[in-house]
Amino acid sequence: MAKEFLVSQQTLLITGANRGIGLEYVRQYADDGWRVIACCRAPQQAAELQRLAEGRAQITIQSLDVAEFDQIDALGRTLADQAVQLLINNAGVYPQSIFRHINYTEWMQAFQINTMSTLKLAEVFIPHMVQAGNAKLVAMTSKMGSIDDNTSGGEYLYRSSKTALNMVIKSLSFDLNKYGISTAALHPGWVRTDMGGPNGLIDVETSVRGLRKVIANLSLASSGKFIAYDGKEIAW
Repeated sequence: MAKEFLVSQQTLLITGANRGIGLEYVRQYADDGWRVIACCRAPQQAAELQRLAEGRAQITIQSLDVAEFDQIDALGRTLADQAVQLLINNAGVYPQSIFRHINYTEWMQAFQINTMSTLKLAEVFIPHMVQAGNAKLVAMTSKMGSIDDNTSGGEYLYRSSKTALNMVIKSLSFDLNKYGISTAALHPGWVRTDMGGPNGLIDVETSVRGLRKVIANLSLASSGKFIAYDGKEIAW
């Protein structure tokens, strides 16, 4: 009976759920009745997420550092009987970088977190998404990863890791098609968060509300695209 319940309820698995856009995703999907598996590196320190989950059985908090691939494997085993309709890889880092002052160790870490983790999550959670049927896998990218849009240079670490993420999503759109799983690289806009800063043009509620519309409209026919929160497709 428990297994039947897990399959029938719409379930979101999201990383980087402890603040900003990730936290707002948790809030909005839970308010709409979804079961939400909210992952973050240090749940015991995620005060806002803990408060949001308090008294709400549909929100489950899991410890996950997406840079530690053995933790992704372990979470896959922990959730072995859980169908996942929607997987959002929201976790990310924004290391600052200036020409001739590049921290190459941070660059490798940025690729591990911003790029490689999405492919690893896809590999581990294919069975969970297949079990759900017509599942979707999306990753939070940035317009700063658009080669076409780069008119100012700089920010080598962040830009390159997001450009590579876009390519991962595009390739996954072909490799996951046979499993009935659609993908998208999503740009949230310039959002007022800890990462985006106080000068962002929109708030998290507006961004996530728009992103959820994009996700809802996502299908195999539109899989593999680079789309902004307002539904506009972005040039690679």
